[in-house]
Amino acid sequence: MLTAIIDYESGNLHSAQKAFERMANETNAGQVVVTSDPDVVAKADRLVLPGDGAFPACRDALTSSSVFEALKEAVDVKARPFLGICVGMQLMGTKGFEYRTTDGLGWIDGEVIKIAPNDSHLKVPHMGWNDLVIDAPHPVLAGLSNGDHAYFVHSYHMKMTNDAQRLAHVDYAGDITAIVGRDTMIGMQFHPEKSAQTGLRLISNFLNWTP
Repeated sequence: MLTAIIDYESGNLHSAQKAFERMANETNAGQVVVTSDPDVVAKADRLVLPGDGAFPACRDALTSSSVFEALKEAVDVKARPFLGICVGMQLMGTKGFEYRTTDGLGWIDGEVIKIAPNDSHLKVPHMGWNDLVIDAPHPVLAGLSNGDHAYFVHSYHMKMTNDAQRLAHVDYAGDITAIVGRDTMIGMQFHPEKSAQTGLRLISNFLNWTP
């Protein structure tokens, strides 16, 4: 089994690589590589799309990268298991409204908008640990419970237009979508590689998920 973490120059991949390699080794889930090679992406058994920074910059970097067409074919045609992390999850949506209106990949029915807490004392970005609330069961969430912590750093979030695709949320004076998914795709707004045991469990579950 080969898991490809896609490098399209939109984030520091070191922490993600180490966490995925650790859990792959612990669960005999095969090899993990960080790659910008479309041939590697095309043959990978599962794919991970991280992302740090602004939605339009990440979208532009991804669509202009050599791996973009291979990624779309792997997910859309071959139905390979896919995980989007942080802005990588946001890119799964239909549109983003950070700086300018930008089309997403259209894999999840949601739009990425600025966080606007109902409590003016809460700061944006939403940064730090928050408690997950599970909205729907999913194999990648196996072993998780309401109240498990995840680590967030973001100013924009996905407002769902199809709540059936929201798997978990957190409260930040209003709902913040934390995990989305449908078919062979799943996305996490938080950083699982920085979310201690909760994150490692999610990574392990994804590496061993057979949709």
